[in-house]
Amino acid sequence: MNSKRTLHRVIITFTAFTAVSGVAPTTWADTVPAYVPADVPADVPVKAPAEAPTEVSAEIGPQAHIWEAPVVRTGTWRTSARPRVAHRPQSSKGFALDQVVQRAWPLREFRCLDALWTRESGWNHRAHNPSSGAYGIPQALPAGKMRGAGPDWRHNPETQIRWGLSYIKGRYGRPCGAWGHFKSHNWY
Repeated sequence: MNSKRTLHRVIITFTAFTAVSGVAPTTWADTVPAYVPADVPADVPVKAPAEAPTEVSAEIGPQAHIWEAPVVRTGTWRTSARPRVAHRPQSSKGFALDQVVQRAWPLREFRCLDALWTRESGWNHRAHNPSSGAYGIPQALPAGKMRGAGPDWRHNPETQIRWGLSYIKGRYGRPCGAWGHFKSHNWY
């Protein structure tokens, strides 16, 4: 943990020095900050000494360059807000394909489903048959049956697709079974 803190401070010091002076340090050793006790948390700002030593000790030598690190303030901000992510609604067919894949049905089943619902509603989630009262992508009859899949069944294509696939699985086993029945009887 201490090596992580040290590396973090070295990187921050290097970045701050480069940003303030516009010049990168000449050696890697120039980026190492002064001694920081191990018990100091990583988010506590480290301050440079108020005055640099004016004397040159015999151990350092007269040519030594004493570099003072600029004051670097760091902080951590926390929020409970979730980031806003632009949500692009998925197409009804794309959602239906995902649902078919989740049920581990082969792609052939999606092709049957696509043919069935293209004939029934054209994938229009507001499709309404005035003569029978069927409604939505799966043309549920009566339309209120889809209420069991969710309260937003009138305007949410995903709810209608979930209900339609559940209905097909319960009545015909798979979409190709429903498509076969539709081709013979003109309804499913």
